[in-house]
Amino acid sequence: MKIAVIGGTGLIGSQVVKKLTAAGHEAVPLSPSTGVDVITGEGLAEAVAGADVVVNLTNSPTFDDASPAFFQTSMDNILAACGDAGVRHAVILSIVGVDLVPGLDYYRAKTLQEDILRAGPIPYSIVRATQFMEFMEPTLAMTTEGDTVRLPSTPVQPIAAQDVSDAVAEVAAGTPLNGTVNIAGPDVFPLDELGRITLTARPDGRAVVSDPTAGMFAAAPGDALLAPPDARIAPTRYREWLA
Repeated sequence: MKIAVIGGTGLIGSQVVKKLTAAGHEAVPLSPSTGVDVITGEGLAEAVAGADVVVNLTNSPTFDDASPAFFQTSMDNILAACGDAGVRHAVILSIVGVDLVPGLDYYRAKTLQEDILRAGPIPYSIVRATQFMEFMEPTLAMTTEGDTVRLPSTPVQPIAAQDVSDAVAEVAAGTPLNGTVNIAGPDVFPLDELGRITLTARPDGRAVVSDPTAGMFAAAPGDALLAPPDARIAPTRYREWLA
């Protein structure tokens, strides 16, 4: 199949393109660097022409209250282009528990993205993943003050980007789900403990202090960020990934 991967040069997209190509598909990476702008629509029609599947891995440049507008406009433009091109399957990557954290602007924005896809005319699949292991360093940086990192004890279930890209590539090459698949890492950690594990393995002079109000994940209630019972559990463990 010809599979257009919008956001195909990023952390997940570049791996998805590589995996689909290795499986014998014509996977085309699309991004602003290839002349595709999902907000203005520039280059979209040409980019998805002849594609059987479109995978949308684009992301809002901010996590604040501007993010809903990004997903509204980008999804409207992408689905319009897919409809005109006769695309048979649209895939997006979302977040486990995204609809359970209304206190976060970004999570509301991703929920909107899902809703737009479900209501659209294209057969679809939604892949929901837990927090990426690769995002732990930025998470630490967001709440660092001097040598102190403040983190809540919110339970998280980190997954490796490689395992996410495996799942996205598999779904993209398959029959539309017209539904959602959840994927997660094998281990659950309180976020503050995960920070301590990270800084023990990669010490830089910082120490973690537990703070239930610190950072964006403080807004997640209970076990909202953990995989539901039907989730696919990926093989990579966090300590192995760190090593």
